[in-house]
This record gives sequence, structure tokens and C-alpha cells, in this order.
Amino acid sequence: MSVAGVRIAGLGGIVRGQVWRPPEPPRVHAQAEFIAQCGRGKRWRGGMPRTHRSAIFPADYEALLGQRADVLVTHEAPACHPYGFAAITELAQQLGAKTAFHDHHHDRLDYSEANGRNRFKAVGVGLRGITDQGGNVIVAGELDEERGDRKEGIRE
Repeated sequence: MSVAGVRIAGLGGIVRGQVWRPPEPPRVHAQAEFIAQCGRGKRWRGGMPRTHRSAIFPADYEALLGQRADVLVTHEAPACHPYGFAAITELAQQLGAKTAFHDHHHDRLDYSEANGRNRFKAVGVGLRGITDQGGNVIVAGELDEERGDRKEGIRE
């Protein structure tokens, strides 16, 4: 997708171990394969179980690998986040993204030390927060005051 000349790629969903937990090999490749393996009683309305509707499937990830994008928007975080994944970092690099936004952990962290290694700017968007393309906070996330911008992981 292109908005005002900016190419944007998105990968929704979260990592689910029953599907794929990078760097481990995938347990299943696509939704259809997962549905075929799960019992009838676990299917929701004849399809994906509700608990796995939000899973990242390797097929969706791989479909993006041959694309180009200036911005990558994901739910899961790249590896520079304490709970992030190298697969998200690799995807941003393969796309040639200059900026990657994520929100799964509902916090904003300072990734300035990781920017040079990743070749892209990583931005965590706080819970229900709004951040512009440059990573500047327009509306702080609901947990941002509690958690703040931290370089050292997440307080729970």
C-alpha cells in the first residue's frame, strides 16, 4: 500500500507457539493447515479456533519478504525490544523499511542504541497512543506515564 508516496507494509498478529515461534521452525505454514490439524470441536464457526485467529502464520510473513516498503507496521516487536523477535527485524530489513512501528507491549522504549544495528528506526507505540511517521508522540499511550520511555525492559 502507498499513502502520500510512502510505501507501507503491515503484519498483524502475534506469535503463537502452536503455529510458529521464531527462530524455531514453523509447526504449520498456513491457516488452512492449522485448521486441518485441529479437532472439529476446537474450530470456531467451522474455521480457525478463536484463540489462534490472531496468530502470525509463516505464509503471511513470507508473502511480504519479496516486497519493498518504507514503513513496516506490526503488532509484534522487533528484536531490539526485550520481548521482540529477530524475524520482525529481518522482515523490516528485507523490506528496506526506514521505520518499523509496533504496539504489542503497549509501551514506548528508546531504541536509539539499536538503530544503527537494525538499519531502521524502531518505534513502539503506547496503548491507544498516536505517533507520527518520525516517531514523535502526538497522543501519549495510556500507560506511557506509568511506564515512560525506558531503555531497560518492562516493569510489570
